[in-house]
Amino acid sequence: MKKTILTVSSFLIGMVLIMPSCDDSNGRSLGDIYISIATVIPEGENTYSFLLDNGTRLWPAAGNIRFPSTPDQRVFLNYTILWESLETTYNYDIKVNDIWNILTKEAIGLNAENADSIGNDPVKIEDIWVGGDYLNISFIFKYGGEKPHMVNLIENTLSDETPSDMVELEFRHNAYQGTGTRLVEGFVCFDLKPFRVNDADFVNLSIKVKEWEKQTTYDVVYRYNQPVGETHAEMPIPVVSSAEYY
Repeated sequence: MKKTILTVSSFLIGMVLIMPSCDDSNGRSLGDIYISIATVIPEGENTYSFLLDNGTRLWPAAGNIRFPSTPDQRVFLNYTILWESLETTYNYDIKVNDIWNILTKEAIGLNAENADSIGNDPVKIEDIWVGGDYLNISFIFKYGGEKPHMVNLIENTLSDETPSDMVELEFRHNAYQGTGTRLVEGFVCFDLKPFRVNDADFVNLSIKVKEWEKQTTYDVVYRYNQPVGETHAEMPIPVVSSAEYY
């Protein structure tokens, strides 16, 4: 089970903090702090860049944050834009102020062997969308502190209820028989690249979720093989204030 700790203060989320400083020619202040969801792109030994979901490429030109360049790791990136990059590969050079890992996983297949361990405990979906090559899910679950919980995205290849042009998935939560009533916010990203189809520009996804009062199905479209900037839009950062494991 993959674990992560998220400790993003809610008053920072989705905001640009303005502090006195000099402005560049585009009106940005070197005191502006941005927080975005990004994917880590390794560039070599101990070097990496960041790719935002809207296609913007960022080069970490400054900052004292030590961070392992794990391929395809999703992060909350706290940064300051220094200037437009002189390298055509990147849009901006930035100063990295802080980085928080986001739980990042691949979908798994459902079979008789793992059906019990995957679990199917209810959650409440706050938001679900495709960004970058990932399915991003912001959710709330009940936690009592007895044992870390687990979440997964599973592909149900045994079902014949979904049309052939749609990939059927399920967001599963295992509370390990916990009886907690405290509400905890969580956020997870699932890699969608394995679902790409040759000679196609998009895939329709149907995600079933067991919520507190009913089972809900979310239909989303995963688009790819299109010009950067046209496939993904920058989304607001979810409020994730939990320091619990899941």
